[in-house]
Amino acid sequence: MHSFPMPPRQVKIGDAAAFAGCTPRAIRHYHEIGLLPEPARGGDGRRRYGYEDMIHLLWIRKMADAGIALDDIRKAFTTGTASAGAAGDADGVADGGEGIAGILDRLEETLAEQEAELRRQRTAVQRMRAEGSRMGLLSHFVTERLKNLPEGSLRQADLDVLLVTERIFSPLGAAVQAGRFVALAMHPRLREESDRVDAAEEALDDSVAVDDPRVAQVAAERHAFENALLAFIEESGMDKDDEALFDAWDASHPPAADDPEVCAVKRPPGSMGLFETIAKMPYDFSPARLRCMELAVELSAQEAAAT
Repeated sequence: MHSFPMPPRQVKIGDAAAFAGCTPRAIRHYHEIGLLPEPARGGDGRRRYGYEDMIHLLWIRKMADAGIALDDIRKAFTTGTASAGAAGDADGVADGGEGIAGILDRLEETLAEQEAELRRQRTAVQRMRAEGSRMGLLSHFVTERLKNLPEGSLRQADLDVLLVTERIFSPLGAAVQAGRFVALAMHPRLREESDRVDAAEEALDDSVAVDDPRVAQVAAERHAFENALLAFIEESGMDKDDEALFDAWDASHPPAADDPEVCAVKRPPGSMGLFETIAKMPYDFSPARLRCMELAVELSAQEAAAT
């Protein structure tokens, strides 16, 4: 008949770590931060762990595995709340401490936030797979306006522009900007003219002086093209789509009832101001090209003032 094995009254740190499912280094760290009291040492100078030490260590491991921070575990133990909570105390609070119940409430809130963020990330990945990697980077509010475009009519450079526009002016601004590419896809001749003017602007590199006649000429061509594009958008009724976009945005982003600026004109959440954008977004524009852009804006302003 086999005799019943006699368990040791105390064990060394390696055996304690193996039983608790951690490492000796972790146990030493618990000692250093005051989470686990230092046990008595044997005649050989090594730590010896008894039954109560192991219970304490198992509590720490279980709570840590649940995601509770070590600092919170230490506070719970120092106020006596760990044992109180285990014994069935409704709040798990002793001596005015927060207690296990309060710690668990905070942990649950944190986990809920992390779960929501994981859902958001998974949705983003699914959209990138369904829409294509670059198209899927844009908000659904933007891609909805592009979904009926013929395949191949939207270029990579167009998506890059929309990505930057969304960062600066929010999904609403990018959705409005997307209308430009919809119009160009519907009007091949306008797309050809757009390419020609873009190429002319790019040719205004650092070798071109600011007062070179070509600068004013390209500005006039840009102004004429923008007028032609705007005229087509109005004739085709696409400007009504912009109005619907603003209505949809307002419906999905209602202002708070107690917002003191509810009647003020505000940038959509996540957007950037003009000066902030200029300071942070690099554009490799030559002085001649910048001057061309200024002249085009001036021509539009002069035309608006005249009409």
